[in-house]
Amino acid sequence: MAKSSKSFESKMEMLEEIVTKLERGEAPLEECMSMYEKGVALAKECMTMLDEAEQKIKTVGAAGQAAADE
Repeated sequence: MAKSSKSFESKMEMLEEIVTKLERGEAPLEECMSMYEKGVALAKECMTMLDEAEQKIKTVGAAGQAAADE
């Protein structure tokens, strides 16, 4: 899967916009379904980005701890 170049914050903003539009309930069903699908994809991308950031923090923390132990 190709990674998008959009930032985490940008994706979260887009996701918030989708949620707001869906909560209004003013769009036709087909458009709501399309927005929902896009929202699910954005949420998944955000979770992946958070998981990657968490792993990077753990790696850096472990390296820092190893250096401190020397």
